[in-house]
Amino acid sequence: MVIVLQPATFDSNLYVNPKCKPSPVLIPVIDLTDSDAKTQIVKACEEFGFFKVINHEVRPDLLSQLEQEAIKFFASPHSLKDKASPPDPFGYGTKRIGPNGDVGWLEYILLNANLCLESHKTTAVFRHTPAIFREAVEEYMKEMKRMSSKVLEMVEEELKIEPKEKLSHLVKVKESDSCLRMNHYPEKEETPAKGEIGFGEHTDPQLISLLRSNDTKGFQICVKDGTWVDVSPDHSSFFVLVGDTLQVMTNGRFKSVKHRVVTNTKRSRISMIYFAGPPLSEKIAPLSCLVPKQDDCLYNEFTWSQYKLSAYKTKLGGYRLGLFERPPPFSLSSV
Repeated sequence: MVIVLQPATFDSNLYVNPKCKPSPVLIPVIDLTDSDAKTQIVKACEEFGFFKVINHEVRPDLLSQLEQEAIKFFASPHSLKDKASPPDPFGYGTKRIGPNGDVGWLEYILLNANLCLESHKTTAVFRHTPAIFREAVEEYMKEMKRMSSKVLEMVEEELKIEPKEKLSHLVKVKESDSCLRMNHYPEKEETPAKGEIGFGEHTDPQLISLLRSNDTKGFQICVKDGTWVDVSPDHSSFFVLVGDTLQVMTNGRFKSVKHRVVTNTKRSRISMIYFAGPPLSEKIAPLSCLVPKQDDCLYNEFTWSQYKLSAYKTKLGGYRLGLFERPPPFSLSSV
């Protein structure tokens, strides 16, 4: 199954690639219970780095409960929210995205999903919210770990990756460095003539990201020809995005997808993104079973901790993987 996406109408020269071409785009919709799902997932990761998931087995009442609790948190007084700020990067933040000058029309909370790593700001968020909020967050994180593991298991099976669970194990273990981000894009009193940036273009550094939002539009992805296209919201489904780390481990076979959020509506938008990451000490490099010859590797080895630190120091839209790419092999024919 596929859904047709129309090119975005956001026309600011500041943000849109001038080479954009208007053309409908087909985005895969994958039923995780389909016997052919693993083949469809790999094809989607190769062509888009992005796909929609249905029949994911996450309870609708859990989705609704967490969304309602998030709405309550963002509607609470700033004096309460500020008890978990400024973000370090966990905690509560508003407008500023990271330490490098990036800004957006949003407020957010970033919560640590790794209980082995102490986060004072994550604890502060839970300390100043009802117990039901923490319970919903923790149950949601468990479901996201399950789903991300399942998607990566399907990738392993389809690509015949050895050893088994090489990818899925990275997000299953208790040391997995994963996190949950909740973004709130406030409603605007007047609808602007042009779409404005809610969250600037970027790729996600982890293995994969699982995105869910309410039914307010604004999320866009950039496809191969440079076109930015609107992704129709669906509060009952999830969208899966390939991250930089998975791009490296597949040696560029999968591409991490650029995405952004524009705000041009009077309706507020709530989104939840689970970033499934490996342990901090995990060595990241192209998998030998996919790239038998070392000379064919496009990336140098690094640890997830090294890449995470590098990404944190980089502007949101910067090309983070450039620092870890291998130069092309020397050839006499090029002299």
